[in-house]
Amino acid sequence: MKILKQTVLALTLAAVGAGAALAQDAGSYPNQPIRMVVPFAPGGGADLTARMVAEPLAQELGQSIIIENKPGGGATVGARIVATAKPDGYTVLYTTPGPQLTNPYLMKSLPYDPNKDLKPVSRIAIVPSVLVVNKTVGVKNVKELIEKAKKEPHSVRFASAGIGASSHLSGELFKVMTGAEIDHVPYRGTGPAMQDLVGGRVEMAIDSLTVYMPFIESGDLIPLGVATLKPLDALPGVPPIANDLPGFDSSPVNYLSVPGGTPDAIVEKLNTALNKVLSQPELKERMLKAGLLPEGNTAAEMQELVVNEQAKWKKVIEVSGAKID
Repeated sequence: MKILKQTVLALTLAAVGAGAALAQDAGSYPNQPIRMVVPFAPGGGADLTARMVAEPLAQELGQSIIIENKPGGGATVGARIVATAKPDGYTVLYTTPGPQLTNPYLMKSLPYDPNKDLKPVSRIAIVPSVLVVNKTVGVKNVKELIEKAKKEPHSVRFASAGIGASSHLSGELFKVMTGAEIDHVPYRGTGPAMQDLVGGRVEMAIDSLTVYMPFIESGDLIPLGVATLKPLDALPGVPPIANDLPGFDSSPVNYLSVPGGTPDAIVEKLNTALNKVLSQPELKERMLKAGLLPEGNTAAEMQELVVNEQAKWKKVIEVSGAKID
C-alpha cells in the first residue's frame, strides 16, 4: 500500500510539474520556430492559402513558421502528426473539413480522437462554393432546378471530385434538404468532373467558385446560387441557395488547430495574432483574389462551429451512405 501511495504521489507531482512547465511556456510563447502542418501535397488550394497566411503570421508572432506538407489518408496523416505532438503551440495544423468535421463519419476509424486530440484556434477563411448547371439544362434558378428534379426523378445528376470530397457532400446536402431524387456521379478529381459538366454529360455541381468561374464567364455554365449564407461580391445578382433552402451552407471552412492539451493562453495568443493578420488589407486582398473569404473568429466560436458542422455532416453522410475505405 505504501508503494502504491508513493507511485500515485509521484505521478501527481509529475503531472503538476508538466502543467506548470506548460504554463511557464505559455508566458514566453513563442520563443522558437513554429511548424505548420498542411495535410495535403504542395501546390493545392490549402497549401497556397497556408503559405499566404504563414508569412504575415510569422511577422506578427516574431518567429518563423515552417510549412510541412504531410499528405495522405484524406488528411488524416497530417492531422495525426499534430494530434500526437507536444501540446506547446509549436506544432499547428492548417485544417480543412476532413480531419474533424467529415472524416469521423466517412471513415471506419481514425488514428486520433477528432474531438479530444485537436483543439480549434480560429477560422482562417471560407472557400465559397457555387451551384452551377450546364447551359442546356434549361432552368434559371434554384427553385426551377428543384422542381425539375422532383417532377423528373433521376433526370438531374451532380458531379463531384470523388467520394467524401466537399463537392460530393454539398450535393448530398442539397439532396437531403430538397428531398429530390438526384444521382451522384463521382469522378477522380475536379478536372474530369468539370469536363463532363461543361460537356453536358452531367447536369449540375456544387464546388469551389474559383474552379467554375472561367466557365461561368464564358457562358458554358449557369450559376444558380452560392453555397454561402450571404451573397458574394464576385457573383453579383446570384442569390444564396439558402434563399430557397433556408440554412443551406456548404462552403468549406479552413481553420487553425493545435494539439488537444495546448494551454488556453497559447491558443489565445495564436488566435489574437491570426485575427490581427487576417484584418490586414494586403492579405485580405490577396485572399479575395484567390477566391477566398478571409474571416477569423474566437476560439470559442470556432469550437461551436466545429460542433455544428459535425452534426450537419454526420446526418448527411449517414443518409447518403458515403464511406471512404
